[in-house]
Amino acid sequence: MDTEKHITPLTRGLTGRLRIPGDKSVSHRSVMFSALGRTPVRITNFLHAADCLSTVACMKALGAEVEMVSDTELVVTGHGLHGLQEPAGILDAGNSGTTLRLLMGLLAPQPFNAVFTGDASLSRRPMGRVIKPLSQMGAKIVGRKGNTLLPITVCDPEAKLHGMTYESPVASAQVKSAILLAGMFAGGPTTVVEPVTSRDHTEKMLAAFGVAVEKQGTAVTIHPVANDEYVAPTAIEVPGDISSAAYWLVLASLVPGSRLVLENVGTNETRTGILDVLEAMGADIQRENVRTSGGEEACDLVITAAKLHGTSFGKDMMPRLIDEVPAIAVAALFAEGDTVITGAGELRVKETDRLQAIADEWNKLAPGSVEAGEDSLVIHGGTPVQCAEVASYDDHRMAMSLACLGAIGKGVIIGRPDCVNISYPEFYQTLQSFR
Repeated sequence: MDTEKHITPLTRGLTGRLRIPGDKSVSHRSVMFSALGRTPVRITNFLHAADCLSTVACMKALGAEVEMVSDTELVVTGHGLHGLQEPAGILDAGNSGTTLRLLMGLLAPQPFNAVFTGDASLSRRPMGRVIKPLSQMGAKIVGRKGNTLLPITVCDPEAKLHGMTYESPVASAQVKSAILLAGMFAGGPTTVVEPVTSRDHTEKMLAAFGVAVEKQGTAVTIHPVANDEYVAPTAIEVPGDISSAAYWLVLASLVPGSRLVLENVGTNETRTGILDVLEAMGADIQRENVRTSGGEEACDLVITAAKLHGTSFGKDMMPRLIDEVPAIAVAALFAEGDTVITGAGELRVKETDRLQAIADEWNKLAPGSVEAGEDSLVIHGGTPVQCAEVASYDDHRMAMSLACLGAIGKGVIIGRPDCVNISYPEFYQTLQSFR
């Protein structure tokens, strides 16, 4: 394991074609939902990274059969909608908030107990936002610090959960998904109303399994699902992850002489905020070969280097790009003028406090470049950069964004760089290939 990674400046533009690893959100869900069917589901372009492998391990512990055909292809066979089994040991979600939060919803209605643990980072992340609504449905879930933190035990509810309408205070795909998954087993309809629509991968994929999901405005309703109504498809092709594409979108936009094609990138409209923001900054991004697979839109993105300028965006945009803010902060540093980001308080409860981390680490590389507020960032584009030692905070998105900053700027030395394995194990190798 590397204790630090030296990134040197790029000396030429990024050209050619690059295939982006499978979408993390879709990879998680493809394994979970396939494990509720009765027939084999072949999943291709699966993201073979630590977070998604945590989901695989948990579903195997719950009785699903998972055959790894290759690193990016697997076959999942379940025992029906009501076929999950009580795990013999503790379920380890690792660093994966998606694994933990969605499985809490899926296991809340089950007639057995399950105990969850995770790594140090996940153990600090707030789970009360999921436990509260599930408890209102009749679930029995207990955790540390007043039922808010790991370790968490999901207990046999001893009675069918009841449906409800939940007004979510946050736009969170993980919260919404947990409630909808529990709602499949409830005694009546379950509705989640969000302040702004969050990612809808769960709704799209459940529809591919025959589940009726109704949408009206920012509200999503699911009805109890009968065993014979849940029919697994024979195959799921996972699109490339736009969150992983974000780093190459930024690099190719900023490094002179670049013209890069990113193949098979998922462009679900609830995830494409980064494209909107970069285009508002003056980026040259074209879509080619647009197609749909399993309800998810994908295309090839063609990025040509362009001169960027600062922009502003806020709370309404945040659910569509929450994971891409560190990458956008790199683009903002090398753009002309200020970029103002507001309504980003959710970044304080990610793998680390990303708002503070961006301010602290960017200011090491470009002193005076970033100001952090309670839920905001102001990034002063054009601030002179230097090489410096920075911390990753064991946060994969911070590490990759800092690598991009160093590659565009004067270089960087990243401490504890191996956290990229959480979502993009090949990242440094791919970056090196452009030298």
